[in-house]
Amino acid sequence: MADPRGFLKHRDRELPPRRPVPVRLMDWREVYEIREKGGPDGLSRVSRQAGRCMDCGIPFCHQGCPLGNLIPEWNELVYREDWHEAAERLHATNNFPEFTGRACPAPCESSCVLGINQPPVTIKNIEVSIIDRAFEEGWVQPVEPTRQTGRTVAVVGSGPAGLAAAQQLTRAGHTVVVLEKDDRIGGLLRYGIPEFKLEKRHLERRLEQMRAEGTCFRTGIEVGGTGEGALSAAELRARFDAVILTIGAQVPRDLPVDGREATGIHPAMDYLTQANRFVEGDWLADPLTAEGKDVVIIGGGDTGADCLGTALRQGARSVTTLAIGQQPPAERDAGHPWPTHPVLFEVSGSHEEGGDRSFLASTTGFEVDEAGAVSGIRVARTRFEDGRRVPTPGTEQVLPAQLVLIAMGFSGPGGDSLLDSLGVARDRRGNIEHSANWETDVPGVFTAGDCARGQSLIVWAIAEGRAAAAAVDAHLMGSSSLPVPVHPSASPLTL
Repeated sequence: MADPRGFLKHRDRELPPRRPVPVRLMDWREVYEIREKGGPDGLSRVSRQAGRCMDCGIPFCHQGCPLGNLIPEWNELVYREDWHEAAERLHATNNFPEFTGRACPAPCESSCVLGINQPPVTIKNIEVSIIDRAFEEGWVQPVEPTRQTGRTVAVVGSGPAGLAAAQQLTRAGHTVVVLEKDDRIGGLLRYGIPEFKLEKRHLERRLEQMRAEGTCFRTGIEVGGTGEGALSAAELRARFDAVILTIGAQVPRDLPVDGREATGIHPAMDYLTQANRFVEGDWLADPLTAEGKDVVIIGGGDTGADCLGTALRQGARSVTTLAIGQQPPAERDAGHPWPTHPVLFEVSGSHEEGGDRSFLASTTGFEVDEAGAVSGIRVARTRFEDGRRVPTPGTEQVLPAQLVLIAMGFSGPGGDSLLDSLGVARDRRGNIEHSANWETDVPGVFTAGDCARGQSLIVWAIAEGRAAAAAVDAHLMGSSSLPVPVHPSASPLTL
């Protein structure tokens, strides 16, 4: 336990300040003022928060975290200023805390026992402070395998699940090759999360560590495709002793209403990908930009917020976010009792920067101009009928829009040519079916992440990548000593 009276002496949550809105809208840097070299004020704030961690008997934060992070342990170490050992305990369960510390919604904080009657410990911020300090001090070094097994593994897809699986298997001594269809490694970490939320330098320095450990990366490889750079399923199986499919959820949910065929209506991920490519320095012949436009975002989740912050930085004239449901409560209600993860009305950094938010908004159609481009969106108030959310007649209004972004989530992994050629089974939602040990119905082919469980959180992807790696290691070697997440939904059977 850090400080037996810490939660009594320091009752408030303390987070790093966000940079001023007018300043941060002028660049793509991260929103929070996280010191690169960590002065005494920063350490004092983080240590005080770590000291609020209670001797709660049963640390529910463990159950709230799919990775089973040893949160009370590294909280105590941070309070005692033992940052090096805190980083060791953090890495014991999480390959990439710099990603989860920035992009995870922190279900661990919802499960914090202190949160029953006080604001919970700022677990997520403590986590990112530990890993940033570890990189700054040079403590994050390659962990090279002590032996080589002679076995080869292909990881198809380089998002968080694929990278976690690849790092674990490389450290176990297998020859691991990560195959990515895009031109850069990272999946949604690279192209789906805006720079102001996750600066790509954090991704690059972790990839540098993985390369030094021995993981091989191949970009521009379309597994199951037929064009240039394609690798057939037969070649994949012939070259590798095991395969892990971590292709993510790639099929966006659409909105088939009147006028959907108009130009200027795009899936949110297409828009975010182009924006990230721009920040990377890529030249785009016909860039998709919000500059000078009225932008409407359909979907009120994290992806919608990412689109909002991106559009504001591009100089949109106006941005409106539409959510079909009602506005969530500001505090936990009876429908989301502790320690469940509640649905709350949140003001993210993007929402703080501008734009309008509309709830109970049902899109009924799009206005189309003479050139075939979207010029407006028809919206009615949502009502509930037989458990369904439907538009209320007579409440329709038209909002101006020259750019509409559909951020309604994903409906499946896609990759039909790959999955069909491999012959793996899929469930009724289109996700890849697998056993409790992450193996598909095709022997030697495993899966993990969003393509297996459906669209979910980055922390789940890393947890499942680690679990699948242990299962593959056991498949190849007969047993495995690789650690697996303690969360029952993320752990395979006993290996």
